[in-house]
Amino acid sequence: MKIDAHQHFWKFDPVRDAWIDDSMEVIRRDFMPEDLEPVLKKTGFDGCISVQADQSEEETYFLLNLAEKHDFIKGVVGWVDLKAPNLNQRLEHFSQYDKLKGFRHILQGQPTGTMLDDSFIAGIETLQQTRFRYDILIFENQLHETVKFVERVPEMNFVIDHIAKPTIKESSFDDWAAHMKKLAGFPHVHVKLSGMVTEADWNHWKKNEFTPYLETCLELFGADRLMIGSDWPVCLLAGEYDEVIGIVEDFLDGLSAAEYDNIMGISAAKFYQLM
Repeated sequence: MKIDAHQHFWKFDPVRDAWIDDSMEVIRRDFMPEDLEPVLKKTGFDGCISVQADQSEEETYFLLNLAEKHDFIKGVVGWVDLKAPNLNQRLEHFSQYDKLKGFRHILQGQPTGTMLDDSFIAGIETLQQTRFRYDILIFENQLHETVKFVERVPEMNFVIDHIAKPTIKESSFDDWAAHMKKLAGFPHVHVKLSGMVTEADWNHWKKNEFTPYLETCLELFGADRLMIGSDWPVCLLAGEYDEVIGIVEDFLDGLSAAEYDNIMGISAAKFYQLM
């Protein structure tokens, strides 16, 4: 089973999607299942995990509706207000949707202390009592706080999106690697090998730039805690789908069949409970 563990759908709204500025013209349009399905088939993927891009329950329902209509969407990572006083009721309501596998909040760029806020921690503690998983979206400079965060919620199943967004364009590595080593010490933390090209020079990246990061992730977390993701359509800012996937596939070329299978789908299937 080959699973793209991280991609997005949206109907472009210039107000809601203001983060997509003029420099991102290539993704200032709708991206829907009909656009992705032929690309997945061409590259041999059996399905994908669709991840929220907007912080609203409407976004969660939007993705669940698409998943209901398209079998290749194997799971959805939605959004819910983790600080809401009625969080228990909202999670109970969402538990009826089999394809809803977890939640995410766009933590990247949030003020220092956001993850360690008592009300946010309480929300994660409530979430860990359910079957749902949690995606952590951060920048590299938030890794120190993230280590403290996952330490406080030792039973929650976490996955770090986009290898924690190291600034590859500036060859940032040592501080990133040191904090990833700390995170690897928590067995409940997984990592998505995704979102790397958009942290490099969009127009001039080379595959070998990513090798040290991939090697470090493999050494620290092992293949059973790593999963491939395209970050489509955001990845189109820096490369076509097959180019982006090819970065990881080429890296896996010398690995065992078991390691390849884990990273290309089994790890995601187990983490998001697809099997």
